Amino acid sequence: MKLLSSRNFVAGFPVRTVRIYCNIDVQKIGDSMSLKTILKTIIETSGYSIKKSSGVESFYDRDGLQSIHNHDFMRDPAFIEAYARGVQAAGNLDWHWRVHIGLWAAFSASKLDGDFVECGVNRGFLSSAIMQYLAWDKTGKIFYLLDTFAGLDERYVSAREIDSGTLVHNETNLASGHYVSGTDSVKENFSEWKNLKIIEGSIPETLPEIDAKQVAYLHLDMNCAPPEIAAFEYLWDRLVSGAFVLLDDYAYQGYAEQKYAMDSAAAAKDLKIVSLPTGQGLLIKS
Repeated sequence: MKLLSSRNFVAGFPVRTVRIYCNIDVQKIGDSMSLKTILKTIIETSGYSIKKSSGVESFYDRDGLQSIHNHDFMRDPAFIEAYARGVQAAGNLDWHWRVHIGLWAAFSASKLDGDFVECGVNRGFLSSAIMQYLAWDKTGKIFYLLDTFAGLDERYVSAREIDSGTLVHNETNLASGHYVSGTDSVKENFSEWKNLKIIEGSIPETLPEIDAKQVAYLHLDMNCAPPEIAAFEYLWDRLVSGAFVLLDDYAYQGYAEQKYAMDSAAAAKDLKIVSLPTGQGLLIKS
């Protein structure tokens, strides 16, 4: 017997197909076992299981996350519109569940006093989606958008991250265009909104340019630990009670140094970060 597995896509959703090749003399087995029972036995003894599907949309497989659980947020018109705005900014990166978490955190934070801060913007996928989702200029808040807009600053990459290939990865992303080079396209992308401030340069050097007295939402996505810790420490006292700190790379494969660094920073404040299956981390200031 041989099992061959392949993955196809139906209506944009992945479907796993398993083909079974085996030689069975059904007559020798007898009439006591139906073909369905025979196949079920073969599949289960081979380490597979059979589950009845409610349709192709019942299975989620994107961005390192596989789930059979409910994800009907993907059919929510507001989500679809917000996600499309992120795609407009940066292309489709299959970040649906990650963006769903970001939109939830931003929506919740919009009910609090304080502005929004994103450290690590790149082309602005998540921040654009959030601003679309919240009808940003009507919130009365300012969105501070900080980035080098030129990839990582090697002065603020730890030795362990360098050893793990972070700078090589950085050069690859710059060469491919995944990392933005310059602010022209970024400014054009955000030009439809007024209540924002784009701050170009390396963190921690640019942190004093954040003049918000209170912060309700902080998103850290700098792909290396030292500047994320610097931003977290610098802004901590400005975070209001209930503020959301969303860490894009916290549990993501290949970014362990950021997780360890953020865990230490949180522990120093007697706090813990929840690890999310999207690869993100989340902390809510109490």
